[in-house]
Amino acid sequence: MAVNGGRAQDAKNKKLGKLGEKKARSYLRKNGWKTVEKNYVNPFGEVDIIARKGDVLAFIEVKTRLSDEFGAPSEAVTASRRRKYILAAKYYFAGRETDCTVRFDIIEVFRGRINCIENAFYDGGY
Repeated sequence: MAVNGGRAQDAKNKKLGKLGEKKARSYLRKNGWKTVEKNYVNPFGEVDIIARKGDVLAFIEVKTRLSDEFGAPSEAVTASRRRKYILAAKYYFAGRETDCTVRFDIIEVFRGRINCIENAFYDGGY
């Protein structure tokens, strides 16, 4: 019984996450950003959004929550997840010109509100 309940919760969380990502892309568009990639899959995992504004290219993790029972949404971006984003960015740029400033952001979607944390983490290699 718990297995089916777990699958239902996973499906609910996935749907909530997709809605959060859609809301984040809308927020970015309204603020002058162009989505370059969404759900960019690479050997290190998935990057929710890659967006460009001027000479800045941001790799963005979107975290959506309905409650703060487990803390702020951004607190769910662990050191391991941050490392994967950095490796994904390096992979993305392999064989490409890096004529931009690279940034790693987190967008929190909490109870329908958006909080964009710019430069949420940094890799000195860029």
